[in-house]
Amino acid sequence: MIEDKNQQRTDLGTLGEFGLIDHLTKNFKINHESTVKGIGDDAAVLDFKKKIVVTTDLLVEGVHFDLSYMPLKHLGYKSVIVNLSDVFAMNATATQITVSIAVSNRFPLEALEEIYAGIETAAKIYNIDVIGGDTTSSNKGLLISVTALGEVDNEVYRSGAKPNDLLVVSGDLGGAYMGLQVLEREKEVFKVNPNNQPDLDAYTYIIERQLKPEARKDIVKLLKDLDVKPTSMIDISDGLSSEIMHICKQSKVGCDLYEAKIPLDPQVISTCEEFNIDSTTVALNGGEDYELLMTISQEDYPKIKANPNLTVIGYMTESSAGMHLVTRAETKIPIKAQGWKNFDE
Repeated sequence: MIEDKNQQRTDLGTLGEFGLIDHLTKNFKINHESTVKGIGDDAAVLDFKKKIVVTTDLLVEGVHFDLSYMPLKHLGYKSVIVNLSDVFAMNATATQITVSIAVSNRFPLEALEEIYAGIETAAKIYNIDVIGGDTTSSNKGLLISVTALGEVDNEVYRSGAKPNDLLVVSGDLGGAYMGLQVLEREKEVFKVNPNNQPDLDAYTYIIERQLKPEARKDIVKLLKDLDVKPTSMIDISDGLSSEIMHICKQSKVGCDLYEAKIPLDPQVISTCEEFNIDSTTVALNGGEDYELLMTISQEDYPKIKANPNLTVIGYMTESSAGMHLVTRAETKIPIKAQGWKNFDE
């Protein structure tokens, strides 16, 4: 996208740092009462009457994203979403973000405009105020750091799970990882034959899961509407197995996860077959699904049992029982965290 030679290129130096920030942030509107002062002074001023959650994420080119297939607008959008997901995992409402970007001189103004258009889209959809940040130069490529703030009445930690609690997940798993596999394959084909245009119609869902994920704000509202307060909660950014281990460790409990209960989209199953990868392995270790994994008490089960957005995939046990995957063949395998960084199969 950036290498399109016919595209207009405005050198960032023509605007200067303050002119650049003014230019990129001119469309951001303030929606929350808690935002007293947003962009335009030495610091933002916020006035919260309740508890606040704060989270931050750093995305680095070549580590977290590849610009050969990640459109810049999608990148801006995704950089916001990965932070909002952590806010929602605390059972909180996201309210404000700051955005800091470091870019090398190979990026023209138009590239930054695309990134900020994605940020602006996410801010509108999720009703958050962009209240500040920074832009600076980089000699290594592109880095984006977003900090998100949110308000919370009944925060949910990773540490509240009890034995016999049900393990529940939103949505379906493995899509983002398989979307990445398809994109990586098409990138290799493109290197060999740059005139080859990939036909990705069969993979639309999983590619969207990778390039334009959504954070589950709707699940936080749903739980409130159902009068269900999870005993623990975490977002699935590094793979189901890692997140289960986090909850078990923090809550000092064990877990039985049922392989047959893990929700998989048909497109994930068919793509796993095509790539000859085990779909359970992908769901356990793929990551980047940004679904919410939670534990709820057994007495809340009737409130969620008919809901298509939530799936019970196991239950918590005594810590001494350990963490296990119960296979379709009814055998128990210890859960290990491979996480996205080590997932090389």
